[in-house]
Amino acid sequence: MTVDTILAGGTVVTDSRTLDAAVAVDEGRIVGVGDEDALPAGRNRIDATGQVVMPGVVDPHIHVDDHVSIDTYRTVSSAAALGGVTTFIDFAWQAYEGADSPWDEPATLSEGLERKRDQQEQSLVDFGLHGGILREDDAVFEEIPVLVDDGVTSFKMYTAYEFGVSNGFLKRVFDRLAEHDAVGVVHSEDDSVCRALTAELRAAGEDAPETYPQSRPDYAEAMAASDAVTLATEAGAKYYGIHTTCRAAADALARHREDGSRVRAETCTHYTTLDDSVYAELGNLPKIAPPIRKEDDVEAMFEYLRRGVLSVVSTDHVASKRADKVDRPWWEGPFGANGVQVSLPVFHDEAVNERGLSYPFLVRVMCSNPAETFGLPNKGTLEPGTDADIVLFDPDETYTISADANASKADYSIYEGREVTGRVTKTLVRGEVVAADGEVVGDPGHGRFVERERPDWSA
Repeated sequence: MTVDTILAGGTVVTDSRTLDAAVAVDEGRIVGVGDEDALPAGRNRIDATGQVVMPGVVDPHIHVDDHVSIDTYRTVSSAAALGGVTTFIDFAWQAYEGADSPWDEPATLSEGLERKRDQQEQSLVDFGLHGGILREDDAVFEEIPVLVDDGVTSFKMYTAYEFGVSNGFLKRVFDRLAEHDAVGVVHSEDDSVCRALTAELRAAGEDAPETYPQSRPDYAEAMAASDAVTLATEAGAKYYGIHTTCRAAADALARHREDGSRVRAETCTHYTTLDDSVYAELGNLPKIAPPIRKEDDVEAMFEYLRRGVLSVVSTDHVASKRADKVDRPWWEGPFGANGVQVSLPVFHDEAVNERGLSYPFLVRVMCSNPAETFGLPNKGTLEPGTDADIVLFDPDETYTISADANASKADYSIYEGREVTGRVTKTLVRGEVVAADGEVVGDPGHGRFVERERPDWSA
């Protein structure tokens, strides 16, 4: 018997252990992990000597071709492949009308799903979709069960911006999600507090970028998180706190978490590696909501990751142009920053090299936990029978991050000039090499839309 590919000579990392082993791949699936001599011969042998061999990263928080991001599926999936991300979850938006809306007229969640699924022909890596609820429309309650059956098993809502929803509507959505065992994903900031503080700072002429975090303080995030998770738990719905930034919000989630069977949460790479001094250094380029916080909040993100209150590290990748962000007051221009291409090396350098956390920890928070949280049983793992989504990672290569290497349409990086040790050398999606040695080598259309299961959080 022969198989398609053998990856041999490296150190295999799972969510629970490291071992010197080879990985056998056939017809896009992992068929064995063990001594090379004990595995079938491969028609193709990839030498992984000196490399970490790990599951592909699952990033559950990516924005593509929508009201906040200018990336296409071609550009974002190229950046993902180069960064070791083999599966991402984007958003199927319910179009809304508003002053800042990119849409000409409202549309349904189902229409948003079809628009994004049609992008499959551009993608190099696999992707799923969250439903994105942007307006209070009772029709969504009839759409939710249909979308869940179509593999969209999580739904995002905002408590801020012109497309945020009220707590009353949030409660009604959680009631419906509980009926169908789906996940509620919430961007939590108290909109009235943020609007009031923004107005005060604008009136005072406080337009420097380093003032921006004062307009969206940690307590505004914590207040909204506490409200939202209370509504979810009262409804018996699964709750996922998106992009947690600070100790106050993590504390609020911890109070409701109990055994984790109903409440989970993420933080993002930038909240674990940057503090608010970045605004004085880079101006409006890192204008992200919620903002990048204090040094103590960075420490809190790692404390709560170790405790399991936070269980996922994502990117919240958003692409925009430098020209749209600079040379203007902080209240103008788009929110968000790109990061999917460098998230793994940046977080690895901080978590493993600087803080001494283990490679299995890295795999848990970037691969296996997001896959398990969002109903992707064939992703984020090297278990035989699952998709052969594999990353080869050189833990010793040191290099300096530069936006010149961006595959995303974004032309800047909030990590510009940062020296990191650890680099993705190869990325395989279902057994096919899609990126190698800093170059995209796969074909658009290799990526597939993945229908997700209702996740089981009982374990």
